[in-house]
Amino acid sequence: MDTRTREDSYTEPGVSGMVADWAADKQAFDMPWGKLMMWIFLLSDTFIFSIFLTSYMNVRMSATAEWPNPSEVFALEIAGVHLPLILIAIMTFVLITSSGTMAMAVNCAYRRDRRKTVWLMTATALLGASFVGMQAFEWTKLIVEEGVRPWGNPMGAAQFGSTFFMITGFHGMHVTAGVIYLAIVARRVAKGRYEQKGYAIVEIAGLYWHFVDLVWVFIFAFFYLW
Repeated sequence: MDTRTREDSYTEPGVSGMVADWAADKQAFDMPWGKLMMWIFLLSDTFIFSIFLTSYMNVRMSATAEWPNPSEVFALEIAGVHLPLILIAIMTFVLITSSGTMAMAVNCAYRRDRRKTVWLMTATALLGASFVGMQAFEWTKLIVEEGVRPWGNPMGAAQFGSTFFMITGFHGMHVTAGVIYLAIVARRVAKGRYEQKGYAIVEIAGLYWHFVDLVWVFIFAFFYLW
């Protein structure tokens, strides 16, 4: 004999259990709304970046003019030594390091170590700001010294400038927004705003930051290694 009550109907397998869950207005997924909305936002952003990178591949493979050599375009002269991709390597290292500090911040947040959480989030934001600063330097060098423009490129295919500035600029906007977001959350954590409601907001901020770092890995591979 089935002794389950109506309140226990959500344990039923299959379609009947699913219908009972939704009809009874029960929580179907054990996930905060903020976290769910962040995942939806990141999914939509994934589509956008995928379209951008796919378009870049199509433009590059169909370009009739010679595509600039990344090792030359993004090289720096330091103490008379020609160093290809040195700035890009530093930028990548900084962003990957920031992922590590963000992961530690999330861990400290769930252990309710407020002081370490604030310091680690601040360190993440500072690393992100450093990345943006280096990207601004990179853009300045390309525009002022190399003469690259969105509509032209003296080093080869004209499409190089438009695709580079559009995609790296869009990613740079995400990093800048992330730095501001992390700074605001860190300030609120420092003031004890989440002592009662919990520190899920730190994990949500971490999801965004890890996504930004992951996108950079693909940009790095497509623009600087190909």
